[in-house]
Amino acid sequence: MTEATGAIHAEGRPAATRTQHAIRVLVLLAECGEPVRDGDPTNAAKAIRSELRLQAMDFWMRNPDYLADELVTMVDAGKIHDGYLDVAWSLLNDPEPDLRWYPMPRWFFGAYEQLDDAFAMLETYGLATLKRTGQPGKKSQRNQFFLTQAGAEAAVELAEEPVLGWYAKQVKRVKLVAGDDVGQRLKDRQYQQATYAGTELGLDIAPIAPRVQQRLAALRASAPAQSITSVAAGADSTGGYA
Repeated sequence: MTEATGAIHAEGRPAATRTQHAIRVLVLLAECGEPVRDGDPTNAAKAIRSELRLQAMDFWMRNPDYLADELVTMVDAGKIHDGYLDVAWSLLNDPEPDLRWYPMPRWFFGAYEQLDDAFAMLETYGLATLKRTGQPGKKSQRNQFFLTQAGAEAAVELAEEPVLGWYAKQVKRVKLVAGDDVGQRLKDRQYQQATYAGTELGLDIAPIAPRVQQRLAALRASAPAQSITSVAAGADSTGGYA
């Protein structure tokens, strides 16, 4: 597998390799894909039918501070229990999420990075397949992404691998945050972040960790102590830092 791309982000951080991008797409398909239906490829196990949704979820996979902020917002709104504040803290302070942080550039429809190379790798190994509808260059063109049965088996094996298993844990949090929202709704939510919305076209979207730390500290200070420690007792249903 080809590894390095040679690209460097504005922050001086090396860009993610094609293999890392492919792994993220694989786990997103496995965890966040919907059931297949009539007319889908015969070897398909799951599907993500919107590139906008896939790109939005990949953004949260790659930016743990933005993912942490979504968890804080959900706790603040009473949608998830206070124990997830510990998960948010881990996303901001543990070394592993930072090691997997790879900024995305902002384009007309928000955070976006070409999927072609990563998906070509998955197709080469029979782990996924792509279905295009409509005419190239037309607004009606649509890409649908399918996880194959072999891809589903590979995702299970990956989750059990000591190092790469991190992706399988992280994607569960992304699934929790994304819920059933369509791609445009996910992008709209991301655009509510001033830093995200204010990024010039073509430039990497900057981190928001300091602001999220402040929000998190305020909520942790007001949350019952027994709730904050619940994750350590195994309450993180996303399979995270418990």
